[in-house]
Amino acid sequence: MWPESVAVVHGRKRLTWRAFRDRCRQLADGLLRAGIGRGDTVSVLLPNIPEMLECHYGVPMAGAVLNPLNTRLQDREIAFILGHCRAKALIVDSEFADLARRALGHLEDPPSVIVVEDSEHPEARGDTEIRGATRYVDVLAAGSVEFQWTPPADEWDTISVLYTSGTVGNPKGVVFQHRGAYLNTVGQALVTGMRADTSYLWTLPMFHCNGWCFTWALAIVGGRHVCLRNVLPERVFRLAVDERVNMLCGAPTVLTMLIHAPESARRRFEQRCDVYTGGAPPPAAVIEGMEELGFSVTHLYGLTETFGPATVGVIQDEWTGLSLTERARRMARQGVPYPTVGDLLVADPDSLVPVPADGETVGEILIRGNTVMKGYLDNPEATREAFRGGWFHSGDLAVVHQDGYVEVRDRAKDIIISGGENISSIEVEDVLHAHPAVMEAAVVGRAHPKWGERPVAFVTPTPGVKPPAEHDLRAFCRDRLAGYKVPDTFVFGDLPKTSTGKVRKTELRERAAGNGAEEPSSES
Repeated sequence: MWPESVAVVHGRKRLTWRAFRDRCRQLADGLLRAGIGRGDTVSVLLPNIPEMLECHYGVPMAGAVLNPLNTRLQDREIAFILGHCRAKALIVDSEFADLARRALGHLEDPPSVIVVEDSEHPEARGDTEIRGATRYVDVLAAGSVEFQWTPPADEWDTISVLYTSGTVGNPKGVVFQHRGAYLNTVGQALVTGMRADTSYLWTLPMFHCNGWCFTWALAIVGGRHVCLRNVLPERVFRLAVDERVNMLCGAPTVLTMLIHAPESARRRFEQRCDVYTGGAPPPAAVIEGMEELGFSVTHLYGLTETFGPATVGVIQDEWTGLSLTERARRMARQGVPYPTVGDLLVADPDSLVPVPADGETVGEILIRGNTVMKGYLDNPEATREAFRGGWFHSGDLAVVHQDGYVEVRDRAKDIIISGGENISSIEVEDVLHAHPAVMEAAVVGRAHPKWGERPVAFVTPTPGVKPPAEHDLRAFCRDRLAGYKVPDTFVFGDLPKTSTGKVRKTELRERAAGNGAEEPSSES
């Protein structure tokens, strides 16, 4: 429909939809010629560059399963994922070659490696030498633009597997099916109103829920992908002007970054730019600040298990006359279900009885339909628990207002969302418990002006042992965790407990909130 329209922009690089399609066909054929079979998993460790988009098409075209990896993870975490999903190949950006080398070193049967070199950012190439690796350009060269791909034999076939930290140390593999990916892709196009003149800037990592399915949605309308390797305010503003960007997504961290950008980095643009944000609700000051810059903010809610966003805080016309505080409060609600979501309830998690729409009665958000995952890879117990009663249990506690809008009040799981990234408190606690000078540890989240939340660790030192220093514990964690998971603050003392010996995390959250906000963590 749009063969000569620009599909992908990356620096000076321009790809039309015809050229993009041809490269995706070449990738699919090249992977098959390299020994990738139908149903094999291809892991990708790439930033938001054209090759990452090509993988979202070429890998499924080959009948293989796409596994996008979080580029912020540590080598052992990546090694676990590669082993767990039985990756047959790893496509890695040269910037992350050293990280990939270390991850592969932990595996007895490592996958084959394909290295991408970003021609628009030669400074990010780093050390590209990985023994036995193939170059991405050579894989494409081996493939044919005439390659005839076929849809999956069954729309329930797996298209992608993505890993979420959940509430345990090892991440869980969320299995996406073709039907769900397609429907949520259509849902994104419907909800956001994207069109052929949509110029979408990639501030959201494509490894997050396949970029919330926006990786595929632009193809429905013939819009334009504007790639952004690193999210820097001056680049966002420059591209907003140069590429007439009118849509982007991201965690509240991105919004805060833009609001607090120095005047030298800001540039005025004429067009309206819609911003879709997930994670922590945007506060009134953020909404006001973004509007002053020319951005219009809409709040979304979802999980990896629901292919990303499942509800949208649709902004009603009558809200325009409200005060900023009241308007922001309504805009920060999680909203109403996508038109492509089958069913969504806020209900008692055991009886499945819906809560009244009184804005007070709390229940769990339950979702079912085609835009819910198939299950957790090789984890039937976790899958059964997640789908008890025939509904997917989100673990998020919410109320329903009289207008039908859902508002999340708390998370049943002890997940900390920092800069849009999930941090398992249990995972961090397990690392701290491995320190010989730590007897007990509990980790909770504390509101942070930039990252949304940051972890705070409460530690009880081991009796008879030299008490640990805060910098020692931070270094200990940094050696074993991704940087953004390392607590900003360590508080020493006894942990408050219930009569049954459980740690009172509610009390710890209150203590953390009163402990003062820290400056943004450099590890995040």
